[in-house]
Amino acid sequence: MDVRAAVAVQAGKPLEVIPVQLEGPAAGEVLVEVKATGPAATYRVDLRSLDELPARELYDLLRMRVDVFVVEQNCPYPELDGKDIDALHLRLLEGAELLGAARILKPYDPQDPSKIGRVVVSPEHRGKRLGDVLMSEAIAACERLYPENPIALSAQAHLRRFYQSFGFIAVSQEYLEDGIPHIDMVRQQATQPA
Repeated sequence: MDVRAAVAVQAGKPLEVIPVQLEGPAAGEVLVEVKATGPAATYRVDLRSLDELPARELYDLLRMRVDVFVVEQNCPYPELDGKDIDALHLRLLEGAELLGAARILKPYDPQDPSKIGRVVVSPEHRGKRLGDVLMSEAIAACERLYPENPIALSAQAHLRRFYQSFGFIAVSQEYLEDGIPHIDMVRQQATQPA
């Protein structure tokens, strides 16, 4: 599945995401316009299974995750945890350059939540509110694919307010995961009571 996004971002300004169904050769794709005050940039949002990713693109994705979560955060842990095989991988690209990514896990049982994880922005592209774009797109994908299920994530504790801004609420006490403080959070779907 290949989804294109026209994105305008500026720090401190609210984002508005507007999906538009395309006609003609691009039918079946979704154009997502993200509005904010400031200059616009065009990014491509891509959602694929592991098997659909070409080898070099998979390498870029896994390298970014290892560079950030293992090397930059000085946290030796098994980044390749076996969950990528059944996951969907949401990527934010500018041309062929990977700017950021997130992983979406489907619900195991009908009442279980879908899960968003491994949300990462390239160090070279931080400060552009791409984390906002990634989360908006990941939530939209979960709502499209699993409309009856809540969405869960395990947040690094210092990002609690960031995730709260997307409607996630804490459902656990803070705990250590691989030496980093985390907190479990859940966002109810619009079709579910809070």
